Amino acid sequence: MARVVFPAEWHSQSGVQIAFPHSETDWFPILDEVKACYLAFSKEILKREKLLIVSPESEGLEQFFTAEERRNLIVAKAKTNDTWARDHGGLPVFIDGLPTVLDFGFNAWGLKFAANHDNLITQELFRLGVFRPEVQYRNHLNFVLEGGSVESDGKGTLLTTSRCLLAPNRNQPMQRREIERFLLKTFGLKRILWLNHGYLAGDDTDNHVDTLARFCDERTIAYVQCTDKNDTHFAELQAMEKELQAFLTEEGKPYKLIALPMADEVVFEGSRLPATYANFLIVNGAVLLPFYASAKDEMARGQLQKAFLDREIIGIDCRPLIKQHGSLHCVTMQLPDGFL
Repeated sequence: MARVVFPAEWHSQSGVQIAFPHSETDWFPILDEVKACYLAFSKEILKREKLLIVSPESEGLEQFFTAEERRNLIVAKAKTNDTWARDHGGLPVFIDGLPTVLDFGFNAWGLKFAANHDNLITQELFRLGVFRPEVQYRNHLNFVLEGGSVESDGKGTLLTTSRCLLAPNRNQPMQRREIERFLLKTFGLKRILWLNHGYLAGDDTDNHVDTLARFCDERTIAYVQCTDKNDTHFAELQAMEKELQAFLTEEGKPYKLIALPMADEVVFEGSRLPATYANFLIVNGAVLLPFYASAKDEMARGQLQKAFLDREIIGIDCRPLIKQHGSLHCVTMQLPDGFL
């Protein structure tokens, strides 16, 4: 039987994949604003590793980057519906030591939006020869799975939410036991930790785990904590906190839990947006952390630094991203060493 390893996000990386905003995406009304955000985090990534930009408007993108930055830049021309690379991007694993991209079905979080182009991006990247020659492709398009819905500790434990993976708009009529068997086999897992509570108002994803709780290492989980009894999230996030407190590591010990503050309420066009500090991105030597122009930004940085003592915590103003109900982790997909 093949040995499959689903590396943790802190595994040494070759690069990060993104899809750049353009006029045919939902970003059109705030295109200049969101492009500035993309460039801010893109330049931080390029200081440390490669950046793969997917865009149907690939011509001219290099003008935004310095000659030094362009040395790490890869631009691939492909049609895109939107820019949520975490969810339409392939998931990187190692199968018997060989780098492999698992290409799952992407149906825009349960047929909520158009995804006909996004669902083909991974295949197009292989056709264009973007990945290194030894990288394998595995077709799992018959199973709907988004990268934001699963967290790996790199040692065989997966953290996820039942409301997303068991949602009727994903893989019905498959039941929990069938889905669990599929994930255990496909990712070479030993076990799955299921969160049954926790949500964010305005979230389109049916409770992606990367908005709520994240592995920082195999014994540490950072999570969103709500202490305000008047906040609509209070009961659900308190219940989620109790679930996390009950989880045990593979060695049978409680996880070290690091509480991230509940982000201040962000409202756009009359609706509360799913602002969260859990949507951070780990890159080589640093962690990029969403900021929302709030006093809580520095609180979140201080808390996350406890989990990443050897990495710089870099704040990125993600107010433009949250206007489309996502944040920093949602628009990025890390690729381990050996992929680019």
